[in-house]
Amino acid sequence: MPLIIVLVVVVILVIVLVGAYNKLVGLRNGVESSWRQVDVQLQKRYDLIPNLVETVKGYAKHEQDTLEKVIQARNMAMNASGVHDQQEAENMLTGALKSIFALSEAYPDLKANQNFLMLQQELASIENKIAYSRQHYNDVVRGYNTLQQQFPSNLVAGMAGCRPAEYFELENEAAREAPKVSFD
Repeated sequence: MPLIIVLVVVVILVIVLVGAYNKLVGLRNGVESSWRQVDVQLQKRYDLIPNLVETVKGYAKHEQDTLEKVIQARNMAMNASGVHDQQEAENMLTGALKSIFALSEAYPDLKANQNFLMLQQELASIENKIAYSRQHYNDVVRGYNTLQQQFPSNLVAGMAGCRPAEYFELENEAAREAPKVSFD
């Protein structure tokens, strides 16, 4: 009788540990898969930038430095490896793109150009998809990291060599600034 109890406990323990391991593997694969979705949207953004630069180049001939910074930031973002490096590169690229859109204010013909407006709308759409993909990725990362910290999964995670995944957070200066209200 005591042998049967020990065997039942061992079987239950094995089932729990195998279940925890399988869940960790599933979530790790989910993190990788959702990162690929972020990467797809980022690549669409990178593919759009040369068209945007070429359109601006025709109107803003004296702004070569700004255009070169955008291309340089794009190349850095495309060559970034790892979540942390990608975050830094994307923040630089976002800043560079803001400078291109600021140019449209100085060049009314550019601001009215249909191709520029279409590219601007397409970029806005891609930015929304990047935000959605990033949110999904961060949700999966949260689940994966949480499971690694919960008992008994933490024991399995340690034995299996699981490491916490890194969140993908981009700086959004506009969202952090308080809106300016003026009644002048």
